[in-house]
Amino acid sequence: MKKLILLLFCACISLLNVHGSESIVYKKTTDKELKLFVDKPANWKSSDKNPAIVFFFGGGWVGGSPTQFAKQSLYFASRGMVGICVQYRVIPKGDKGPPTWCCADAKSAMRYVRAHAAELGIDPERIAGAGGSAGGHLAAFTALVDGQDDPADDKKISCKPNALVLFNPVFNNGPGEWGHERVGTKYLDFSPAHHVKKGAPPTIVFLGDKDALIPVKVVEEFQKNMKEVDSLCEAVFYKDCGHGFFNSAPNYAKTLIAADQFLATLKWISGPPTVKAE
Repeated sequence: MKKLILLLFCACISLLNVHGSESIVYKKTTDKELKLFVDKPANWKSSDKNPAIVFFFGGGWVGGSPTQFAKQSLYFASRGMVGICVQYRVIPKGDKGPPTWCCADAKSAMRYVRAHAAELGIDPERIAGAGGSAGGHLAAFTALVDGQDDPADDKKISCKPNALVLFNPVFNNGPGEWGHERVGTKYLDFSPAHHVKKGAPPTIVFLGDKDALIPVKVVEEFQKNMKEVDSLCEAVFYKDCGHGFFNSAPNYAKTLIAADQFLATLKWISGPPTVKAE
């Protein structure tokens, strides 16, 4: 028991150290408070109108931690953005159902950021959704899929990001694809790839060509569908890389540089990337 308590204490301290001192409760559920971990640019002021990037962690909707994208969040803060990592509820152990809570929390988080843009020093029209694996699904879900909102949310506030940065996202949950065993015949209620439509935000997708969960054809089809509705979608494939490849060298730096360059094309940041290739 003492060892378990020590481990939990160290995990909490690690979370605080990685994200600095600022955390914000964006939602209260019946059993917990859900937080945003916010990284701000140097010389930040609430009167600023900085672009923001909101990260959702991966973990199959059943696990994971907001620390997953802590380094990316801090990096983009150094580039003049407000970086935000989201804590959301995962599917409880033993529950075989769909990621309903995950999706509702993701939309709540995006709405909170937009509703509080003025006090966060954020431009409400320049908020990117980002994430990896199941977190990539959630970012894309907030942009493309209607429904699964928390009943307490103010739906007059848009949850839709203005751009997407997706790391091996499991965004096709149709028959034969990852996540289908959870969503089943209701896959159209959850699968972002089935809801590409006019007005979809500019997107960049990173995928390893040896990903065992997401075939290259899934991203190619998504890119094709985005092009058909006149929405920008860049797809970057990494040779001989599997799922989660972006978490470690050299692909951590490679994907970060590519994401930086993508956001620069949107004129959200300027100048060359400051991270060095590994």
